[in-house]
Parts: sequence; structure tokens; C-alpha cells
Amino acid sequence: MSEIKEGTLLWEPDEKRKQQSNIYDYMKWLKEHKNLHFDDYHSLWKWSVNELEEFWASIWDYFDIQAKHPYKTVLTSYQMPRAKWFPEATINYTEHIFRDRDEHQPAIIHASELRQTQEVTWKELYRDTAALQQTFQNLGVTKGDRVVAYVANIYESIVAFLASASLGAIWSSASPDFGTQSVIDRFKQIEPKVMVTVDGYRYGGKDFDRTSVVENIQSELPTLEATIVIPYLNKNPEVSRLKNVSLWNDALAKPGILTYEHVAFNDPLWVLFSSGTTGKPKPIVQSQGGILLEHLKALTFHADLRKDNRFFWFTTTGWMMWNFLVGGLLTGSTIILYDGNPGYPDKRMLWKFAEDTKMTTFGTSASFITGCMKDDLNPGEEFDLSHLESISSTGSPLPPEGFQWCYDHVKEDLWIASASGGTDVCTAFILGSPILSVYAGELQCRGLGAKIESFDNDAKPQIEKVGELVLTEPFPSMPIYFWNDEDGSRLHDSYFDVFPGIWRHGDYLKITERHTCVIYGRSDATINRGGIRIGTSEIYRAVDHVSEVRDSLIVDIPKGDGDSYTPLFVLMKDGEELTDDVKKTIKNQIRIHCSPRHVPSGIYEAPDLPKTLNGKKLEIPIKKILMGKSVDEVVNKGSLSNHDSLNYFVRFANEQVESK
Repeated sequence: MSEIKEGTLLWEPDEKRKQQSNIYDYMKWLKEHKNLHFDDYHSLWKWSVNELEEFWASIWDYFDIQAKHPYKTVLTSYQMPRAKWFPEATINYTEHIFRDRDEHQPAIIHASELRQTQEVTWKELYRDTAALQQTFQNLGVTKGDRVVAYVANIYESIVAFLASASLGAIWSSASPDFGTQSVIDRFKQIEPKVMVTVDGYRYGGKDFDRTSVVENIQSELPTLEATIVIPYLNKNPEVSRLKNVSLWNDALAKPGILTYEHVAFNDPLWVLFSSGTTGKPKPIVQSQGGILLEHLKALTFHADLRKDNRFFWFTTTGWMMWNFLVGGLLTGSTIILYDGNPGYPDKRMLWKFAEDTKMTTFGTSASFITGCMKDDLNPGEEFDLSHLESISSTGSPLPPEGFQWCYDHVKEDLWIASASGGTDVCTAFILGSPILSVYAGELQCRGLGAKIESFDNDAKPQIEKVGELVLTEPFPSMPIYFWNDEDGSRLHDSYFDVFPGIWRHGDYLKITERHTCVIYGRSDATINRGGIRIGTSEIYRAVDHVSEVRDSLIVDIPKGDGDSYTPLFVLMKDGEELTDDVKKTIKNQIRIHCSPRHVPSGIYEAPDLPKTLNGKKLEIPIKKILMGKSVDEVVNKGSLSNHDSLNYFVRFANEQVESK
């Protein structure tokens, strides 16, 4: 992999692209309607966070938010976490999905390992949502009831969510690759009335029947009154053992007219759950209004989605990016779904899918891009990607080499927008802008309305130094509360216990002098050697230069003498061995790219590296296992894609760490 310096200028938008962007249109609108003049993005951002109420009121006006009862107050308080937005207003999320749409244009393009690519028009989406709404009403679903979904990333899942939100019900979803207990741990907390589920799914060419899992889930949900099964794996699934069950086609049998239950701006839209690698997953509740405004803003101005765009993100229904992808419908764009293994039969598949669907925005994870690099793919030569305008990535920091690979092997004229946010806010608050340049390894900007700073240990904002990512002012899509957290203590301890009244996100961040950002990984997983801290992403970037290594994971285990023990675990490519020469190369790369202090205490070959179902490395749980904690204490196995991989680390803890 070729070397590229962080901060290297890689791409600049031309004047035509800038003037055709949504954010340029918004700046013109501010000038015409609010007499506000901004010459560049940063001056606009600065106004948006210093005049918070004026900014979000302008978002309301610009997008012509439909409210049955108008608002009188934009923000009740600047104190977090007690701030409330637009408290008098009543709105409905689904109403904004369907307004002003050309019913003959495609709303959704979807495909999977089980289904060929299909297009669904706005008319068809409306028809099915209205029919399912009627079924939900017949089942007694009303405002505030919970509708849960154990579903694949398929068209029916979108219909179920929109029907739920139209009634003011509260949605929550989990992917069918989640383990039984992991799903129960989520859904049982919120006491659902109705469940929508698939009968099974296909992944990597293998079929997984889920009817027995659904039966077990039902048995643990005493409040559940009805279950709707989507025949996905089989046309005629065996559902006789399930209680109060009906099939999807029957649920859509009666056409109707979609109606909208207008709810308070701060009423719940959905419950998202943290990845839940330890203990029970946190049930994060976000509001109809907060999500509506934030997704309109982020997807219109930062993703630059328009009605002629085709917006894809590879995700599952268990990751917040699914909710973010659905938000693309708010802009009138066509959203693209794919269900299955993104690397089956190989990583070329998604690039072929981009060609077939005429995708304009390709959303993926940084690990997928680095995987394409390691597999020496050249999608720009192999596929027609002439429609592709941008690549967005999230999940972990995209290294500078990942940026360069996209320009060298995908397309020269390409807007790359690496993004960082989280389930906690169901958006990215550091992300892209179509009017800004792209620099290797850097996120283009802090999002409008998001007062992001990098704090030192004394809670002072800093530039060009790595510190804690904090949000110092309220933000509409922050959790309104955690479910069953009556006194708010769990919410407080999750975000506000380090800097009182200020949201600490848990990432290490550097803000540059040109206002771009670099994420260095989780602050609680930082590597501290000799008093010098660096993020794990810097170690991984160095190891990525070693061609024999497929992936790596490092943890920092404190010792009683003030020093620490830092084992590096590597997953080798097929046919490669961890020889002394390879170890020497790894150490040399870390010495060059990080520092001699951060050369690991030892390098070990693992048969597999544990990851969550969303592809995130288990740094903190592995650290705790190596410090003597039991697996059951620190890891919810149902949240992992490969829980058997933990066995190696348990053995390692018993055999290696005890002697250190």
C-alpha cells in the first residue's frame, strides 16, 4: 500500500458543483429571506452554532415543516440533558416522507441474495404503507405503542416502519442475524404490542431459518399481541408454532388512505439500542421532530441529496445507518437497499450493484474500503461508475490511504465524505460538504448546528491537538431519554459524567486550523505508553501497510508500576504466516508511523478478531478479558458476528497475561 500524508489535498469541487449544491441554495435563501450573508462554509457553521435558535428556526422554515400546531418556542433551555425543542409543535414524520412526490418515480430500489433487483415507485410505497397502517389499527396499535421488527434490510421493513411512525407508535428493529438472547434483551425492555419478522434470511450463500428463534422471542415477550411474518426465506413458511400470527400479504390485503397522527415534537419516534457488547443494550429514545429536522438537514446539506439522486448505504436493520438511510426518503431521493454479505461471492459484488442501480452515493464502512484495497480491486476499470458522485464511509476512521485508493481505483472526480457520529444521535455530526475540498484522512467539517469541540483534560477547546470530542450545546436528535431510566441517571452517566452539562461522545478528535477533523478512535481504548496517548486507529493504519496482515487489534493493559502491556493481535491473510520477519516489519511500521514508544509488547496471531454485528472491533471487552474478567461479565455474545473468536482470547488471558 502506497504511503500518503494525512492532510494531502486530493479533490476540490468545481464552481458548477458548488452552485448546484443544496447548501449553496440554502445560503442564497438565507440571504434573500433572512438578510444573512455567508461567504464560506465555516462562517455559516459558526453562525449555526452561535445562533442556535435562529439556525434551527431557519431549518424549519426552509424545509416548510408541516405542523398541526405551530411552535412558539425553539428551545426551552440550553442546559443538557434537559433541553427541549419546539415544545408546542405537533408533527408527523411519515407525512413528510410522502409530500410532493412524483408517484411514478422510484422511491426504493432493493435487492438481496434471495431477490433480484427491483424498483418500487412512490405510489406503491404509499399504497403498501396505507394498507399496513390499517392492519396495525385493526390490531389496536395507537400512539405510544411499541412495534418491533426482527427483519432483514428489505422493502417490507421500510413499509412497516413508515406505517408505525404514521400512527405515532414507537419503532425498534433488530437484524435477523442477532442471536436470540440479544433480541430478547432489546425488545423485552420496551414491551412491544406487535412484532414484524422474517421467517429467515440468506447470508454468504447459506440459508438461516429463524422461525424457531421467533418462537423463543415470542415466549419472552408477554405484552406481544400479534406477529406479522414476512415470507422471505421461504414462500410458504411454517408458522404453525407461532402465536397470533398472520402473513405479510394478508396484512396488505385491504388498500386504504394513509392518515397521520400528529404527535408532540418531542414524542418518541424509535428506540435504538447501543451495540450492547457489555450488559443489556442501552435503549436510546429519539424524537419524531428531532430526527425529522436533523435528517433533513444532514441528508440535504451534507449528503447533498436531491430528487434525482440514488442513495445507498450498506447496513442492516440493527445499525443506526439503516434509520439514516430511510431518512433519505425525506429528500425525495431514491434509496437503495441490499441484504446479504457485502463480500459474497467477493467484494466486487457491491461495485457491480452500484453499476446496475446507477448509484450516485455509495455509503459503506471504512473496513469495506480497506478490504477492497487489500484485495487489490480496481472497480473503476471493471464497472461503469459514471453515475457515482460520492463515496461516504463511517463505522471507523478511514485512513488517508483509503481516500487515495478511491481516487486511484474508483474514480478521479469523486467527492469522498468520511463521517462520524453514532447511534446516540442517529446521525453524523462530523461529516461532508459538497462545497469543501477533500483532504486525505480528514473529515470535511463539523455539521451545521453541532457545536463540536476537542477538549483537553481541563475542558478547554483546542486546535491542532487531539482531545475529547464534545458537544457543548444542545442538538435536536440527542436522546430525549433512555427507556426505563426514570431518574435520568443512566443517560447522565453515559454522556455527562466527565464534563458536567457537556456531551462527551467518547471519541478522540483533532480539529485542524482549516476546520477539518480527524478521528483517532475511541478515547476509552486509547494507547498510553510513557505518558504519550494515541488512538488505536493510528496503530491500525501503520499495520495496514504490512501486506501479509488482513486485520489487527491492539489493547493497552495497565500494570501496577505505571507502565502498561500492549499486545497486538493480527489476523493473517490466507496462506500467510506470522514469521519473525513479518513481526519485524510490523514493529518498524509502527515505529515510523506512530513512535518507538508505541511498538507493542508482543505480536500474536489470532485465528479471528471479534467484532460486533455492525463490524466494530471489540477493543474494550478484549482488554477486560485480558485483565481477568470473565466473558459473561464483559461481552453479550449475541451482539457479536463471531463469538467463537473469544475463545482464543480467554486462553491467551490464562496462558500469557498472567505471566506479564
